[in-house]
Amino acid sequence: MLNRGLLLIFILIMIGVMMKEPFLITLSTALLVTVGVARWWQSRSLVGVNYRRWFHYTRGFPGEKIKLQLEAENRKFLPISWLRIQDDWERAVGPEDEDILAPSHIKERGFLTNVFSLRWYEKARRSYVLVLRKRGIYSIGPARIDTGDFFGIFEKTKEISQNQLLTVFPTILPFNELEFPAEDPFGDRRSRRRLFEDPNRPMGVREYRPEDGFRRVHWPATARTGQLQVKVFQPTTGQVMMVCMNVSTFARPWEGVYPDLLEYLIKVAATIVNEGIHEGYKVGLVANGCLAHADQPFRIPPGRSQQQLVVLLQALAGVTSVTTGNFERFLLREIPRVQYGATLIVLTTIITPELASTLIQLKQHERRITLYLLSEDAPPLIPGIQTIHQPFQAIIK
Repeated sequence: MLNRGLLLIFILIMIGVMMKEPFLITLSTALLVTVGVARWWQSRSLVGVNYRRWFHYTRGFPGEKIKLQLEAENRKFLPISWLRIQDDWERAVGPEDEDILAPSHIKERGFLTNVFSLRWYEKARRSYVLVLRKRGIYSIGPARIDTGDFFGIFEKTKEISQNQLLTVFPTILPFNELEFPAEDPFGDRRSRRRLFEDPNRPMGVREYRPEDGFRRVHWPATARTGQLQVKVFQPTTGQVMMVCMNVSTFARPWEGVYPDLLEYLIKVAATIVNEGIHEGYKVGLVANGCLAHADQPFRIPPGRSQQQLVVLLQALAGVTSVTTGNFERFLLREIPRVQYGATLIVLTTIITPELASTLIQLKQHERRITLYLLSEDAPPLIPGIQTIHQPFQAIIK
């Protein structure tokens, strides 16, 4: 198109020279100079142009609002007559006025569009208030920048892969809504420094006592001394809680996903880890679901700091409905790594005979287990397992 235009201008100049028409020569020359200036301007238009997003916070809970400031800067002497910036944006963390976002070809996404006019070495800012509407980890960007010459003949486009993440934590429910026992929700609260022996950390042997289990017998020491000797293990604190979450909402994966039920399950998990941290427990989390932008299950070792709570909530914010395998096999692989004497909270929306059998098997590892069930059907009686049944359908009615 440009070549054809230049060719036409040169033809007009030649006709003007041949016909000795000063007006035609002057007009054609002016057009040629204008095109040349516009072309040079377009080539320099995006040089020294910077674009930034400033978030007051990058994490929050549903319903909260955060401030956003956008800044466009022209760091050169050449002014920019127009600069259009289209930012790819998630509607779940969009501005208060939802109509500000232009439609996108991707569902639940839109474009936050701003147009600036910048003089030499000038900055311009725009401010918005974002509303955190739904749990998740959302990617903001990339941004597309369009500009051109002063005459509006040529345009130039550049994409800035300056992606940023906004995290919306799951809602934390009132703990009393979960129907845990009031006096003993997770274990013995009075015994905050209760000690257990960790079988993975032997420290010596001693003589056998009637209350000792047969598995504790140290056979080499018994053979050497001629008397029954048992292993002695290093003591470890027992106030550890591991939350084990099954993200499957149906017994068979091909049956699909129940989104509302999964969201409520995640809220329950967030409420439990929050309560556990505030009660002084070392809280960890495992789930057979993938995190956003990942394809592997995750495991967060126990900890009791406030930073640990942030890590746990951020993981729950990113949990998706994609499962990585059978929950029973997942438990059998993960639970032996959990500290001896820990409290296990198993969260699930479904109960199967295989899961009940797995919990009985895990009980042999000397761990206190609580099964928290959201299914419609009443759970079977599982010996030695504390069960809390809270049907989800009863909650939403």
